[in-house]
Amino acid sequence: MSENILITGSSRGIGREIALYLAKNRYDIILHCNSSTQKAEEVKNEIEQLGQKARVLKFDITNRKECAEILTQDIEQNGAYYGVILNAGISKDNVFPAMSDDEWDEVLNTNLGGFYNVLKPVVMPMILARKKGRIITMSSVSGLAGNRGQVNYSASKAGIIGATKSLALELAKRGITVNCIAPGVIDTDMTKDLPVDELKKIIPMKRTGSAKEVASLANYLMSEDAGYITGQVISVNGGLYL
Repeated sequence: MSENILITGSSRGIGREIALYLAKNRYDIILHCNSSTQKAEEVKNEIEQLGQKARVLKFDITNRKECAEILTQDIEQNGAYYGVILNAGISKDNVFPAMSDDEWDEVLNTNLGGFYNVLKPVVMPMILARKKGRIITMSSVSGLAGNRGQVNYSASKAGIIGATKSLALELAKRGITVNCIAPGVIDTDMTKDLPVDELKKIIPMKRTGSAKEVASLANYLMSEDAGYITGQVISVNGGLYL
């Protein structure tokens, strides 16, 4: 029986690449989307063609009640998750003096609030299953080093790092690892509007990263081989801001 992994924000970008990469390594995947189920269903079909099971859950990670209801129901029907990857997130960039209340609130509520809203219903079932487990959160180079125009985003991603380290301490004796991936400039829709050519000049490797390079790290952290790694923040950034 394959282990099952919930991946939030898995209909596109890094989340989609992680889902497909893990499916190729014989994991069953619980896909998540907030609005468009069509893209999530397309990923589901690709996973099933690889011979693995997949299902789609649709919910808003900022809606605590909705998260609890849908995730609890899914766990009651299908069992506790082996792994959870908190990939879903947003950015709304603006210089701080011009930043609106909504730009602050939406980013913090989604990126940091989503950590609580998604993990709260799933962690206790993982504990009660009395099995090894894996949790991966997604921060950013902005959460480690800050970035102009991203006070809100940097705050949310730095908060995820602190929450990850604390949760890792709480779950270590249960055999559940909690680690954080901090991507740099990765070639996805989220970075398509960035001045990539200028950014490459300050990236030591002189190139952007690929979603597959992030996915391969997620696959390792999910594996049995990574069982003694917890509370860590691992950057995938080509040497940026080391």
